[in-house]
Amino acid sequence: MPGPDTETGTRREPSPGNGGAGAADDSKEMASGLDALESGNEAPRPLHRRLLPRVGPPLLAIVVVLVVWQVLATLGRPATLPSPGAVWGELAEAHRQGDLLPAIGHSLLRCVIGFGAAAAIGLPLGLLLTRVAVMRTVLRPILTAVQSLPAAALVPVAVLALGNSEGAVYAVVLLGAVPSIAVTVASAVDQLPPLLLRAGRSMGAEGVRGAALITVPAAMPGFIAALRQGWTFGWRALMTAELITATPLPGLGEMLAEGNRAGSMSLVLASVSLILVVGVVVESALFRPLERRVLTGRGLATG
Repeated sequence: MPGPDTETGTRREPSPGNGGAGAADDSKEMASGLDALESGNEAPRPLHRRLLPRVGPPLLAIVVVLVVWQVLATLGRPATLPSPGAVWGELAEAHRQGDLLPAIGHSLLRCVIGFGAAAAIGLPLGLLLTRVAVMRTVLRPILTAVQSLPAAALVPVAVLALGNSEGAVYAVVLLGAVPSIAVTVASAVDQLPPLLLRAGRSMGAEGVRGAALITVPAAMPGFIAALRQGWTFGWRALMTAELITATPLPGLGEMLAEGNRAGSMSLVLASVSLILVVGVVVESALFRPLERRVLTGRGLATG
């Protein structure tokens, strides 16, 4: 409210072009700031600033490994260690002969089929372990024991049961992935807050309805972790089966076995590098974004 002038006793009015406009500008600035806080939107960062934190550390790690590898190969320790250039030459030769891409494709296709079947079995099996007391008491210890077995111990069992065939390879993938998925799903459901489940039951969400509306959405991060771990176990089991089985099957495991038979350390390391790269690419391109999306939707991670 305008006050009186100290010298003349008259009342001062705010200047039309000064105080009033300044107060209005301050109000607009405060309102826009509050809107920005409520919306939670930040100014988009440049592309290179968004990619550098994600791409920089892996590239730096690769450079360090290659430098150390080259130094060890130059020093001849161990004497059988080939240089990175020799390993790259093996990959280039396999590509020129037309063996590289089919080997990757065959192995990926087998793992995708086996993993899909393992997920279709392991996810509902994990839910049943938490719902049926008999299955929880009898079957869960068996699944945990099978999960601890190395894949190399599963190959003879599958070969004796199904013969030297591609079916034996799929059986090894299932035996490696299903227990891991089922046990991880059961653990994720066991960790749900009991209050949440009781609240669902009080609103009539019981049985299949409760599982679909309460249990599965609440345990979704655990489900993603189960699929992620199941893929890892399945991929390892597949490589072991392709390597050990007596019937040659085109794939990265057979490529590794061929390098072993030929005594070629370059081909062996080239095969191991491909197996590692495929596993990291699938993890980074599929499971990590899916997990981040689920966690972000629940406020457990930033977008």
